[in-house]
Amino acid sequence: MMNLSTPLLIKPRLFKDNRGHFFEKYKQSSFKSLGINEPIVQFNESRSTKGTLRGLHFQIPPHSQSKIVSVCYGEILDVVVDINPLSSTFKTWKKFNLSAENKHSLYIPGHYAHGFLVLSDEAVVQYMCSHEYSPESERGIMWNEKEFGIEWPIQEGSPLQFSEKDENASSLLNLQDELIRVFHK
Repeated sequence: MMNLSTPLLIKPRLFKDNRGHFFEKYKQSSFKSLGINEPIVQFNESRSTKGTLRGLHFQIPPHSQSKIVSVCYGEILDVVVDINPLSSTFKTWKKFNLSAENKHSLYIPGHYAHGFLVLSDEAVVQYMCSHEYSPESERGIMWNEKEFGIEWPIQEGSPLQFSEKDENASSLLNLQDELIRVFHK
């Protein structure tokens, strides 16, 4: 069974009336019709304040995590980078605006690193994952990796907030041999 190999922005059909709204955030048959066939085995949630930058995170094979990311409160700029050296889009990145207001979800294949910047005062982000968290498979690449050239909307006078893990993330150069080895299997 093939899985979708590129990120996909998913815009749900929203039903509104005087009581509020309703939409299907995840429906297996609908996602399968889009080419998303991985099982959902873990559901995570993070809460972050404005200026928090999380990422760029990923897990190496055989524990690569495809993710479906959405925001249930606030707004983020979500960024994904193809980290598979065998891919024709290796080192290219894409950005997506996800918010509680637009209700979009983003499918991220397992060979993409993922990160986001919180744009609102606070954001609650939910992640549906295809594999369980595996500490020994977890990796991170610097948010400002020059090889990627990601254009983060950083405003002067607005300090960024990082975890210690993200501040000490690897460069692509330090991970490249491992990425070639794990993706060539």
